[in-house]
Amino acid sequence: MRITVILPAKNEAEGLQRTLPGLRALLPEAEVIVVDDGSTDSTAKVAATHGARVLSSPYSMGNGAAIKRGARAATGEILVFMDADGQHDPADIPRLLVQLEAGYDMAVGARNSGGQANAGRGAANAFYNRLASWMTNHKVLDLTSGFRAVRAERFCEFLHLLPNGFSYPTTSTMAFFRSAYPVTYVPIECARRVGTASHIRPIRDGVRFLLIIFKIATLYSPLKLFAPTGVAFGLLGLGYYGWTFATEHRFTNMSALLLSAAVIVFLIGLISEQITSLTYVRDRD
Repeated sequence: MRITVILPAKNEAEGLQRTLPGLRALLPEAEVIVVDDGSTDSTAKVAATHGARVLSSPYSMGNGAAIKRGARAATGEILVFMDADGQHDPADIPRLLVQLEAGYDMAVGARNSGGQANAGRGAANAFYNRLASWMTNHKVLDLTSGFRAVRAERFCEFLHLLPNGFSYPTTSTMAFFRSAYPVTYVPIECARRVGTASHIRPIRDGVRFLLIIFKIATLYSPLKLFAPTGVAFGLLGLGYYGWTFATEHRFTNMSALLLSAAVIVFLIGLISEQITSLTYVRDRD
């Protein structure tokens, strides 16, 4: 099957200098697409020099936007996504492809603790992995890894769900689990990035990654988020009512508000569950 390797790149000329030669040597017949996300350095020139097909944006649209653009332009039946900053070793690609041959629809390169950018990012990713594992009832080893191989037909079903920012790995992984497309993880080693510093900003993107937690829940199974929240409101309302009845012998407005909130939150969860189910309905011949 024809393979397309997609590398989103923003000011990654130095990283491409290291990544593309090894990639070409390993997969000489593969289509290589570098999506230049509004770079101000020689990213596009370096990519073209090494024989890659370059898709340039006049301004930065985001990592997810670059992934979507590359996927739409790809001609391969198998898509391989990897970073352009030199962290991912092209030699690991065959290990991912073997898993697709074994019947999986997506194979993800799972980083160990040493492959995380810093301790804070590592702790956050560990939390995301645990949350996703609970949501899907599958062991998720690396929810945010951008190094993955996937069947193009399956991946393109969910392009409309992918954000333009940094959480495309999370969204695509959860979408695959939701649609019962088998996903597996392959342990990999990550090198330190080369070139410019990471484009992730701790405060700004920390808030965005926090929102990923809620997005995971609402994307995969909203009731797993709304039901416990509704139960918490209900217990709080009953507890407050018990306290006010024992001390004041009356049913207060706060108790009514908390119990009403419990019912409303639960009903919103039911509606969200139905909307989520409709999101994953595919047209059938």
